[in-house]
Amino acid sequence: MSFSVFKNTVLLFLLIMISCGNFSKTEDRRLNTENYQLNTILVGANQTEKYLQLLNGKRVGIVANQTSVIFKEEREKRKEKRKFTHLVDSLLTLGISVKKVFAPEHGFRGTADAGEKVKDGIDTKTGLPIISLYGKNRKPTPEHLKNIDIMIFDIQDVGARFYTYISSLHYVMEACAELNIPLLILDRPNPNAHYVDGPILEMEHQSFVGMHPVPVVHGMTIGEYAKMINGESWLENGIKCDVTVIPVENYVHNTFYSLPIKPSPNLPNDRAINLYPSLCFFEGTNVSIGRGTDKQFQVYGSPFIADEDINYCFTPQPNEGAKYPKHQGIECCGFDLSDGERLNEINLEYLIETYSSTLKKEDFFNPFFTKLAGTKKLQQQIEDGLTETEIKATWQKGLKRFIKIREKYLIYN
Repeated sequence: MSFSVFKNTVLLFLLIMISCGNFSKTEDRRLNTENYQLNTILVGANQTEKYLQLLNGKRVGIVANQTSVIFKEEREKRKEKRKFTHLVDSLLTLGISVKKVFAPEHGFRGTADAGEKVKDGIDTKTGLPIISLYGKNRKPTPEHLKNIDIMIFDIQDVGARFYTYISSLHYVMEACAELNIPLLILDRPNPNAHYVDGPILEMEHQSFVGMHPVPVVHGMTIGEYAKMINGESWLENGIKCDVTVIPVENYVHNTFYSLPIKPSPNLPNDRAINLYPSLCFFEGTNVSIGRGTDKQFQVYGSPFIADEDINYCFTPQPNEGAKYPKHQGIECCGFDLSDGERLNEINLEYLIETYSSTLKKEDFFNPFFTKLAGTKKLQQQIEDGLTETEIKATWQKGLKRFIKIREKYLIYN
């Protein structure tokens, strides 16, 4: 009798162990994500011991903006009453020969409007020349890179195809490759890396808000994306850039990361950043997404919506990052999304329902919509009355193909 009990106990134990094995991979991934969240994320810029030796004795150019910082430890923050120092300032203090700063859309200090041309200039603090990559030139010229031995790219991205920092990355890589200048990427987390979604860009609709055949939400960091640009031969004539990535420590794609510095004037908080891939489509319509208010990319509305469920009205006025907001001085009514659960996919219902309730459907879309979508199909599908489920079903083949390609370039789980 005792042997039988013992045998049954052993069998039960084995069954439990086998059962645990069946879900261990999924469970471990969840637990690992929690553990990463408990640890301190260390961005590439903070790991100076890994890249200073690459810069010593070199003439350095830096692609940077207001997010290009080295974060201070708690003790330093209390002592100096500052949470971070700018990478440019830190490198100069460390004796690195920084020669030029290259600024993307919104400028070096990150205050210019979306789409506003940024001029070359001089940084008043350091006296360094600032070369705009969102003005006369999108790509650094050979003259810009004259006497530069190595380039650094350190910009906080938000993981959407139409966010132009990855377009600037492309052109910087191309310019460096043509002149055999190595590129050092100091990686940062992607706050929208927890999912991949959206239509794949069709190359006939290539523009600065969409340069590559990737979905709207690609789920990659800048470092991973640079590896894909090289690996998929997207640079002109298939040339390769000599890229070194300093990865983020204590980070995986599912890690929630709250950006300590807003990456552009109209993405002021985590909610706006999370909603950005879904609401940015409205930029190609007659609907405002809150530019000219203090709830940018957290509300949407227009003077032309006839919806009985409308719960929010606002009147856009000029402010930082929106000198001339859409529907300036005109009341716009729609919806407030500032409170809500974190999105894990693109929400098309906002767009579909707004189109269906707009008073003049023929005036709803403008040509910019196709550039944002990367395809003419999405507008046609909405006009034809397809549901979100039906539209997303048409994306799946392209997404599966992209995800398989993407796997080759991932640094993080």
